[in-house]
Amino acid sequence: MFHKYIKVVLFLCASLCSAQILADGHSTKHSQGVDPIAIKVVVVTMFENGEHTGDRPGEMQFWIERLEGLRQMPFKAGQHPVYVNDDGVLIVCTGGGIPNATASIMALGFDDRFDFSKAYWLIAGIAGGDPADVSIGSAVWARNVIDGDLAYELDAREIPEDWPYGFIPLGGFEPAKPGDDVSTGWTVDTVAFELNEPLVDWAYNLTKSTRLPSYKDSIAFSQMFNETPNAQKPPFVTRGEHLSSSTYWHGEKLNQWANDWVQVYSSTDRNFMTSGMEDSGTLTALHRMARIDLVDAQRVLVLRTISNFTVQPPGKSATWSATADYPDDGRPALETAFIIGNTVVDAILANWDTYRDQLPK
Repeated sequence: MFHKYIKVVLFLCASLCSAQILADGHSTKHSQGVDPIAIKVVVVTMFENGEHTGDRPGEMQFWIERLEGLRQMPFKAGQHPVYVNDDGVLIVCTGGGIPNATASIMALGFDDRFDFSKAYWLIAGIAGGDPADVSIGSAVWARNVIDGDLAYELDAREIPEDWPYGFIPLGGFEPAKPGDDVSTGWTVDTVAFELNEPLVDWAYNLTKSTRLPSYKDSIAFSQMFNETPNAQKPPFVTRGEHLSSSTYWHGEKLNQWANDWVQVYSSTDRNFMTSGMEDSGTLTALHRMARIDLVDAQRVLVLRTISNFTVQPPGKSATWSATADYPDDGRPALETAFIIGNTVVDAILANWDTYRDQLPK
């Protein structure tokens, strides 16, 4: 009986030590004398179609096909294997939606095979774009990421007649207007994320003159938006705000809500431009891990490229537009995500002696 008690005590001590190692942000393998792989850049993608190479591309495929020296590594806690090369680049695909993104990035950050303490995180994916601001194939560097799911919502058939839409900030009593203070009621701390703006500006200035590919069907589709000149421009690079929502919303009324909501949770000089499904989850995970020094939350970039628009073209219904195929199967946005994203990856790697300890600006 005495030996059983000794075994129990030893087991509990070992468990507590392991838990403390994780809580302190240290690698268990590192503590055992095996150095983790030092990662310089993590490229975060969100979805993939079918195989990782050789078929219809998702957000991950071009990175796998075009970067040299990648080797696949298992990632059982994630949705897909990860890919790593000797340059210190790691490619991950989180799976779609905020829950998948949060879980995958949290699992990756705690993976003791890797050291992310100096890593830059490049979230590179496609998005719906506001045609008032962007065209198909354009790229937007996010300055703020705002969550669109954390809200009160009323069914459209029960919205008061004098309300513009049925969304109310947590802790509020009616829809908020840009400039309203929404900090006085109860809320949660993962609605709004402000990115490191000097880093965002550096990435924008590095890529703003990049010539981006145009596609015939996308040009024709954009011409339907004859009331919004920016939608008809050739693809370009800009800066703006990103709305993150697992709900795939669409239409003119909700586009008005998106523009208001982003300003309510940032400031009135900010501008909603892109809509996606994961980034508030990814940022939640990264900020949690930054608390225990696993990652540096100031080294995060969010690049979203335009695959479709968030509203219907004149003369079409929101239902038609929400379910229509992306022009050119989203290829312009996928190409832009790689072209612009890889420009930043190359610059970080080429200047690693400086950027390891000093952020670009």
